[in-house]
Amino acid sequence: MQEIELKFLVPESRLKGLMRQTHVKSSQVLQLAAHYYDTPDQQLAQASIGLRIRKEGDTWVQTIKAGGDGIAARLEHNAVLDNEQVQTMLDNNELTPDLTIYEDTPIAEALADFKLKKLTKQLTRQYVTDVERTTRLLTESNEDETDNCIEMAYDQGEIIHGTDETRRKAIREIEFELVSGDLDFLFTTAKTWCKRYKLCLSTVTKAENGGLLINEQSHSPAVNASLSQLQIDKDSSAPAFIRAVVHNCLLQILPNSSAIVAGSIDDNHTLQLRIGIDRLRTALKAFVDFSDEINPEWLPILKQTANLLSDYYQLAYINAQIEPELQACGAPAVDWTADIENIKITPINTLQANDFQITLLELIAFTMSDPSIEPQTDQLGRDKLTKVLSKQHKKCLKTNKKTDEVSVTELMSDDVDEDIADNDQPESELLNQLRDLRYISEFSVPLLSKKKAKKKTKRWLKRLIKAQKALEQLNDDNQYQQFYNLKSTTDANALYGAGWFAAILTDDQSHIDARLAKFADSSTFW
Repeated sequence: MQEIELKFLVPESRLKGLMRQTHVKSSQVLQLAAHYYDTPDQQLAQASIGLRIRKEGDTWVQTIKAGGDGIAARLEHNAVLDNEQVQTMLDNNELTPDLTIYEDTPIAEALADFKLKKLTKQLTRQYVTDVERTTRLLTESNEDETDNCIEMAYDQGEIIHGTDETRRKAIREIEFELVSGDLDFLFTTAKTWCKRYKLCLSTVTKAENGGLLINEQSHSPAVNASLSQLQIDKDSSAPAFIRAVVHNCLLQILPNSSAIVAGSIDDNHTLQLRIGIDRLRTALKAFVDFSDEINPEWLPILKQTANLLSDYYQLAYINAQIEPELQACGAPAVDWTADIENIKITPINTLQANDFQITLLELIAFTMSDPSIEPQTDQLGRDKLTKVLSKQHKKCLKTNKKTDEVSVTELMSDDVDEDIADNDQPESELLNQLRDLRYISEFSVPLLSKKKAKKKTKRWLKRLIKAQKALEQLNDDNQYQQFYNLKSTTDANALYGAGWFAAILTDDQSHIDARLAKFADSSTFW
């Protein structure tokens, strides 16, 4: 059985209003006491598997969750247990899951790498959840007289460490699970509640929260892009291809966004979220003709979100990384605390915005929609990719020639001629184009790369990435210099940093020229 649900965190300010809608006459309230199991070295968690025995009202149920699309869908198997046997095991402190019940079920594949008898002996209770769940059904009749049905569940309670009851983590979340009917009803309902109560999407399961409690962590580490999770075959249609690409971007975006809305102030979450959004924006622009279902309103919202995240990240990075490096070299201290505090829109504020959360929901719905009903379903993705890549590659080569006319360092400096100092400076244009070409190429490799040309493809991508990173570093150094220049008007200590980056910018020119030349001379893989 596949479980399709959307989970949200509930802001304190909207809790009273939400409670009025969850606690209605038709609602049911259950006290859920769940015991979660894993090996001491958390082998199940590493395989993204959750295993629990939970009391649901008067019934004990063993549940395992695994696999799925990593976003809204997971495999789930529930087995009702014998109450007397469970109570006896509890009395003897011997409550243990029975894994043999999964041998002939769809979930068996997820456990294929384990020897079930050996695994069962290693299982220990890791943590317990004590949750009050309030549920109600939301229904709608279709034209064909069938019913769309969603179970809404509001959970409030605690996760308690399995061996130390003083270690606890609060839970307050709402879930919408599709019981029957159309996916559209699930997403339409979720969007309505999201708008009304400022809900924020979360991909963090109770099992993941339990693992964090055990490891004494507040949030999971930042998630980088993983092209190994890009599920595309050679014969993917154009609509199927763009859905797979958007899904891959969301696998980076959603975990980092979930951590930030849950309170993380780790700059790595902000950085990886921004990179994920940049990858997604590139895909939506480059492959806009691959699907008729792409909403043009997504791009401006994603762009605004990325810009706000960048504004905050730059100052946070200067304060946390650059300042210590400069001070280690003898620079006087510069205090950036007030500058960071004066930024009105922090990452959590940015992500709590309704338009961003609604956009995420629409993107998830897009990835889960059926590509075969689109008019372009007969068009192969690979037949359209070559044109997209060639067009982007030509743009990069043309812009690269412009940078030969004027020194990149001069273009990046504050003393740029007024005729050059506009938004279309060749160096910033080239950086954006190289970054886009990199992401487009990485998405396209599974469809276009031939086995015999793997080394050629790898070499070309390597040269492209080196050129992009060299120019990106120069762009970052230039921005840091501007920050220190501006700061020096109120704090003379910042002059050291301004001079430091000015020297770096001068030294970087030959390195960048060499990277760009190698890229320009490389033959493409498509």
